[in-house]
Amino acid sequence: MKYKKLGNSDLIVSSICMGCMGFGNAQTGQHSWTIDEGETRKIIKSALDLGINFFDTAPVYQNGTSEEYVGKALRDFAKREDYVIATKFTPRTVEEIEKNISGQKHIENYIDNSLKNLGLDYVDLYIYHMWDYHTPIEEIMDGLHNIVKSGKARAIGISNCFAWQLAKANYFARANGMTEFVSMQGHYNLIAREEEREMIPFCNSENIALTPYSALAGGRLAKQKNETSKRLLEDSYAKFKYDKTAEIDQLIIDRVTELSKKYNVSMTEISLAWLLTKVTAPVVGATKLSQVEGMVKAVDLKLTNEDISYLEELYLPHSLVVVMAQNGKQKGGNVV
Repeated sequence: MKYKKLGNSDLIVSSICMGCMGFGNAQTGQHSWTIDEGETRKIIKSALDLGINFFDTAPVYQNGTSEEYVGKALRDFAKREDYVIATKFTPRTVEEIEKNISGQKHIENYIDNSLKNLGLDYVDLYIYHMWDYHTPIEEIMDGLHNIVKSGKARAIGISNCFAWQLAKANYFARANGMTEFVSMQGHYNLIAREEEREMIPFCNSENIALTPYSALAGGRLAKQKNETSKRLLEDSYAKFKYDKTAEIDQLIIDRVTELSKKYNVSMTEISLAWLLTKVTAPVVGATKLSQVEGMVKAVDLKLTNEDISYLEELYLPHSLVVVMAQNGKQKGGNVV
């Protein structure tokens, strides 16, 4: 495993971030394909043994049970200083707005609930999960600055926003002596490259770490044509993101398959090796032990410039998938 500094923070993270959306009680959350606590512990133990020290979860993942499973496993298997854990908060709900609960109080309540779920005194990275169009950015940045000052978070990151929003937030923080975002978690992989237009150049110019989610496109970049899985069949949000462009995307996936055979490695290794030439640490989920080994092997796989060009050349612009919040719940939308 290799390690990198997370943007302008003092956090040192593994080149692979373990995405924890697949962990949690399948009976209580929005996904039926997640794994139980026993299987979660096996995967986290394997990840730690293979050098992964960066874990990403959220309270909306299976109604907080992802945080509970992940927190307990990390407490049992590792010293606190040996891992970096990220969790998130979503926008204020309609009910909170009607009760005049401020953005600052909303963030305070959210972090306290996550710390309770995780069984921790602080998180390393606290992520603004999606842009809140009903709360002034001044309240958001002040609330985040307060939790950093209080020691409940070491650094802050952002996810699912436009480049102009990230710039606005960080420049406001900079002008007012507040904590700035050090990482950006956007939707980025070989078949979804719209972040290359503005977000990635902006982050590179500001030394903001890129930690993209959907690194394997919900499993599409890890499976040959006609292969399937429970997640591919049942993940409605991934279907929303990828089904409309499946025919175009398959041409690129076929090239991933071709290179995997050329190098005698898995499709996961090819897809992630490409992504690792672009970003700090992709967020990669796993629901099987074998998947952990594949993501770790990708760190040492070196693609040639010709390989990279071959994987990239067939890409055509896609509609931009934007994650928004409606009534406090996650919702997807397309921007053409």
